Amino acid sequence: MNTTTSRRRFLQATLAATAAAAASQASAQQSPRPLRIDTHLHCFAGTADKRFPYHERGPYKPEKAATPEHLLACMKDGGVDYAIVVHPEPYQDDHRYLEHCLEVGKGKLKGTVLVFADREGSLEKLPDLAKRLPVVATRIHAYSPDRLPPFGKPELKRLWSLATDHGLAIQLHFEPRYAPGFEPLIREFKDTKVIIDHMGRPMQGTPAEHAVVIRWAQHENTIMKLSSFASQTTYPHRDIGPIIRQLTDAWGADRMIYGGGFNETATGDSYRQGFEKARGYLAHLSSTDQEKILGLTAARLFKFTA
Repeated sequence: MNTTTSRRRFLQATLAATAAAAASQASAQQSPRPLRIDTHLHCFAGTADKRFPYHERGPYKPEKAATPEHLLACMKDGGVDYAIVVHPEPYQDDHRYLEHCLEVGKGKLKGTVLVFADREGSLEKLPDLAKRLPVVATRIHAYSPDRLPPFGKPELKRLWSLATDHGLAIQLHFEPRYAPGFEPLIREFKDTKVIIDHMGRPMQGTPAEHAVVIRWAQHENTIMKLSSFASQTTYPHRDIGPIIRQLTDAWGADRMIYGGGFNETATGDSYRQGFEKARGYLAHLSSTDQEKILGLTAARLFKFTA
């Protein structure tokens, strides 16, 4: 082979490699990054910020702040597009800090509210909150004997009805033993979305108690939220993996959302790792279904732009 032929082949190979690299780069630029939405996080002003004091009835009062500014920085660095700020119990039905968070969020954040069916004047706050703020749900707790809604009473039905009238979902945070108390209203308000926090807390009840929650999948208005993945090193030392498989089999990717990874110590890297950990639990699903749970279903449900 003469020198001219060798040079020609070298140039051809170089040009081909350059073209392939350019095509690959163009393809990467055209393929959008997968949408990521965190549907469950709390923000706290902390005890040092006197503008937003905790409520006297708050069951816990975090000292350190987890601010919306920190959240947005973590979202930017971690590749999280949107998030739902779940109004936490330390503020009870005082929503001033939530309002601050949503204002800082500038369209990146939406929220949930917390009102109490059996507390005078609390339910009356809901219409104004729903009208003024970009909120998607109202949360109900059934977490211990001293933190229960008025099961079986007109007040709880009124809360459900008021949320429905204002286009809000019901978001349930409960131990499995309290699940039966919610079922009549899930059935009655069949067009009202019901979001089940933290997978229905399977580790805080027996398998039989949690089976009641799993049967709720037959109600098309229920949405299962994957969050708070329990470790096998803590009581009751059950593997969460098979439970997540049960939930994905029961609800499917079109009625499942994910939340988690943000707190006062979070970084962009740790936030990203939270989503990757969740993806690991969803490895039995197709990539399409994984993307639904990690962002696309929430975008549709909460009307974020996908």
